[in-house]
Amino acid sequence: MLEKPDAPDLLATAREVVLKELLPALPPEKGFAARMVANAIGIAARAMQAEATPERDLAALAREIREGAHDPGSATHAEVAAFLRDYARRRAEVSAPRALA
Repeated sequence: MLEKPDAPDLLATAREVVLKELLPALPPEKGFAARMVANAIGIAARAMQAEATPERDLAALAREIREGAHDPGSATHAEVAAFLRDYARRRAEVSAPRALA
């Protein structure tokens, strides 16, 4: 039985090909587009490897926050604040990992 590469490995290989083989061969005016494609591939690979978001209806949570259900002093404020910090960090790990450095 042959071992198959997983999707993040395939995306990492594709990104490397774009950056190391295709980008140098492209005319300068196409460089931005090639780097944009490479960045999108990197984001997709990180998204596939990221932990799944905890089951929580984000639209309902946003509505509750707008309604003041989790304001400071409420019983759920600390829990919701911790969830939002964790969620924002995980999103940044996928879309902008250098921002966390």
